Amino acid sequence: MRLKVSSLCLGLGTFGGGTEFFRAWGSTGVEEGKRLLGLCLDAGINVFDTADVYSNGLSEEIFGQAIQGRRHELLISTKAAFPFDRGPNNAGSSRYHLIQACEGSLKRLGTDYIDSYHMHTFDALTPVEEVLYTLNDLVHRGKVRYIACSNFSGWHLMKSLSISEKYGWAKYVGHQVYYSLVGRDYEYELMPLALDQNVGALVWSPLGWARLTGKIRRGQPLPQVSRLPKTADGGPLVPDDYLHRVVDAIDAVAQETGETVAQIALNWLLRKPTVSTLVIGARNEEQLIGAEGWRLTPEQVAKLDGASKSVVPYPYWHQRQSQDRNPMPPSVGQ
Repeated sequence: MRLKVSSLCLGLGTFGGGTEFFRAWGSTGVEEGKRLLGLCLDAGINVFDTADVYSNGLSEEIFGQAIQGRRHELLISTKAAFPFDRGPNNAGSSRYHLIQACEGSLKRLGTDYIDSYHMHTFDALTPVEEVLYTLNDLVHRGKVRYIACSNFSGWHLMKSLSISEKYGWAKYVGHQVYYSLVGRDYEYELMPLALDQNVGALVWSPLGWARLTGKIRRGQPLPQVSRLPKTADGGPLVPDDYLHRVVDAIDAVAQETGETVAQIALNWLLRKPTVSTLVIGARNEEQLIGAEGWRLTPEQVAKLDGASKSVVPYPYWHQRQSQDRNPMPPSVGQ
């Protein structure tokens, strides 16, 4: 049995606001952080996700102060690999940088262990053996409980898992990925891999870079006061006609269920194979708990699957011609 996580996870990119990029997400301070922590724990949310590069470490610092006296009640996920400071060795997943990065995160968080330590991106310049040996060492030294990755391709993850198995080292048990009703690439290769290798998905930006909050609709201008231009424009391109088709389908389901656009988009993800938790940047109790406690019907899921269907890349479109030999994961729309 592996670590038990809540279906929703509070993303801490909104904590700090130490750079222009992160100020567009939020500037949560210590006192507001304590309030959100209490709301989360009361709602049964036990996972909190940050990274060393969020506001140049300020996110970890603020959260570390907010959890004083409550560390034992929660699970902390943080990440390393992106450049954190100047210098040729202050980025990537080398043994040098990972040890330095882990010690820095522990200090800022005010804790002596990290529950889930993610490689924020794949480092093609460092041997995979060096990365995993270092992570295994951090696990054995008690500084890290579980290791995970983020934004890996299928072969990156599979190679890493096979090397861990070869040497008996700690394995990646989680993969933090982008997945949403307007971004379903995860389903083609990474989801079948995760099913086969028992790797849980921690979904970041489950609302499609703020496109599925209910503020974007066909024929309507964006709100005059909105973070959307800064957040949505930073994500992958989503054609307007495709986005409006998906939102139209969500609106139809909203009329049937009485739930909001955002809640429906999150609930759809919670029904998908391998999804362990959704990382959300909630600011209030309604945003925290609205996606749970109810279920979309199979017909509603099919409606959303159909509206969000996109062109399948090669070789997956070819494999789907012989699903008797290449079955798709359950509940994934055709």
